[in-house]
Amino acid sequence: MASVPFHYIDVRSFCYATEDEKRVEEALRTFLPEECELERVENTGYHGDRIVILSARVENADDLRHVLSRLSELDELDRLLSELDERVDDNCSFFVRLDKQAAFKGDVRLGEGITLRAKVEAYPAKREAAVENARNALEAVRA
Repeated sequence: MASVPFHYIDVRSFCYATEDEKRVEEALRTFLPEECELERVENTGYHGDRIVILSARVENADDLRHVLSRLSELDELDRLLSELDERVDDNCSFFVRLDKQAAFKGDVRLGEGITLRAKVEAYPAKREAAVENARNALEAVRA
């Protein structure tokens, strides 16, 4: 895959007071290149509990390829491809929710806990073109 049809990919997860922040960070790093820095924001929940938001944005082509190659390890990749129409919005953003527990173990699975949002390149910036570009990129990394 010579060019990558994404402007950037954001990966984010919440770390609740009942979770070990290092483990949540490790789960996020399952999808990120080694040198990628995580942003950490601390908040307070409705009941006064601590919530830490860990996130990272990758923008250069090699890092984007790394994230996409990890995503290509999904057993449910065919399902993801068939759901692209629902996963790409009118702003050309592609959304996937990933299993935080599985990611901590190094596995890639659809589920809850980690949100991946990718801004798809599309010229003109139309949803249909973004869906097709995302499909082509995901099929290219699968091969």
